[in-house]
Amino acid sequence: MIVRPLRAPIGLLCALSVCGLLHGGCGYALAGRGSFLPDYIQTIGVPGFVNRTPVFNLETLLTQKVRSEFIGRGRYRILPDANGVDAVLNGEVVGATLAPISFSAGQLASRYALTLTARVELHDVRENKTLWENQGLIFRQDFEAQSGENAQDAAAFFGHDTNALERMSSDFAMTIVSAILEAF
Repeated sequence: MIVRPLRAPIGLLCALSVCGLLHGGCGYALAGRGSFLPDYIQTIGVPGFVNRTPVFNLETLLTQKVRSEFIGRGRYRILPDANGVDAVLNGEVVGATLAPISFSAGQLASRYALTLTARVELHDVRENKTLWENQGLIFRQDFEAQSGENAQDAAAFFGHDTNALERMSSDFAMTIVSAILEAF
């Protein structure tokens, strides 16, 4: 049996190439790369978030992570204040609670749920209007308890487990920036 390589007619290859070019601009984009913000917004001010919780330095870490997440998207210039910007992102952390959600055989908490409650608003300075807001943002994340740890509140928990605070802050920032840029 003689096997011959398949040869596609030149016309078919040209037609497929044209179809590919026509469909290439159909509007699809990679998630996380688009933005629904107006084109004139090039600079976003992200002043320090306000912290209404007993968790020390929570506002500083959240603010830094949100700024870094915006910078990582590469499209906007991010400033640490509200002066000379096209839009301002204001945030306020109003609650941080910790609750045990699973227990070991010895009835010690083995897993905790941390719930952050925040208010976040992106304000268009030029048009003097709110572009995105969530006045009752609830962010929840679960954490394994450290061996022998029995935290009573979020401040005590994060005082012992700074890695958990770091992970939670990164996830919080990614959630906020994605919601703003992708209009979710």
